[in-house]
Amino acid sequence: MNQMLNRFKQLAFVGCCTLLISVSCYAQDQTVKVGVLHSLSGTMAISEDTVKNSTLLAIDQVNASGGVLGKKIVPVIEDGSSDPAIFSQKAQKLIQEDKVVTVFGGWTSASRKAMLPVFERFHSLLWYPVQFEGNECSSNIMYSGAQPNQQILPALDWAFEKGKKKVFLLGSDYVFPRTANLILKKHILKNGGVVAGEEYVPLGGTDFSAIITKIKIAKPDVVFSTVNGDSNVSFFKQLTAAGITQTQLPVMSFSIAEQEAKAMGPSLVNGSYTAWNYFQSLSNVKNKEFIAAYKAKYGKDAVLDDPMVHGYIDVLIWAAAVKKAGSFDPNAVRKAATQLGSIASPLGDIKFAENQSLYQTAYVGQLQPDGQIKVLWQSKGALHPDPYDALAFPGKTCVVK
Repeated sequence: MNQMLNRFKQLAFVGCCTLLISVSCYAQDQTVKVGVLHSLSGTMAISEDTVKNSTLLAIDQVNASGGVLGKKIVPVIEDGSSDPAIFSQKAQKLIQEDKVVTVFGGWTSASRKAMLPVFERFHSLLWYPVQFEGNECSSNIMYSGAQPNQQILPALDWAFEKGKKKVFLLGSDYVFPRTANLILKKHILKNGGVVAGEEYVPLGGTDFSAIITKIKIAKPDVVFSTVNGDSNVSFFKQLTAAGITQTQLPVMSFSIAEQEAKAMGPSLVNGSYTAWNYFQSLSNVKNKEFIAAYKAKYGKDAVLDDPMVHGYIDVLIWAAAVKKAGSFDPNAVRKAATQLGSIASPLGDIKFAENQSLYQTAYVGQLQPDGQIKVLWQSKGALHPDPYDALAFPGKTCVVK
């Protein structure tokens, strides 16, 4: 009798374990993991932490609407630590160990360049939300940030129209600023302008004293700045300390937006110019909904900027593409994303081109005392994305298959 009872207990235990395992497996089947990889520490944290936040907001919204293909999205968040080598390591960890189906993240071109071989080697897909220098085209990256013909070149055209043809080029010393300035120099000279100087500081650098002396001697009409991260705080402080006001010598920045202005203190950058594809001040229904949802989640004093909205829409477009493809397979998803057509977004109506970059409108704006940006100019409609500038990279085109 005792033997029968023990046998019954053993069977009951096994049955219970089997049931628990089944429940566990069932639960696992109802979720899908995605990677969120940004700098949450180091010099780029000032910009990237909020892009991570907007990405998580979009994931929350997709989950609230039922998820994608019947699965809830589970974000696996990693810190790239403002170090390209760590971005590469974390991308591989997300793909191999965490088994994510895609990754949203990156800011500097150095981080993207470091991650690119990983995504190509493992046939995975990165959604990259920030403007970049072009001269790159990979089927393993969806480039939702601006191409050079959608940001830096429209800003140059605007400056020339305003008579500012003597341009000083300043940047952090890595891929984006050096390639962007290569493109700018070609167009400045072609259009009869003058390159008054070209200087670089290390990413995260804080000493601009020698460069500001060179700027004062060169007497440019405008400084085009591709300085990234919290180096901008030191640059604008030292510029002000040197007695250079934005009225005397304006700075056109390509990495300062509402978030950076808030973090730096709006008075420090008041009156300076910036060029992006989105400003919080844009007036459309989707943008108002986005702003309200973000503030509800992260606080009423939060501000929104271009990379944040691109981090947000990347998730929504990925979810729409997965549904269209009926699959999480990266190859099927990236092809479906280019076949979605126009989508209403806080940026306005957008769509991915066949080269996996985004059609979008270019804006030039001016920083206001409250840290918001007043639109001064916008392109006539959405611009086709062109990764290869014809002057800087003649004969090169982007074709993904």
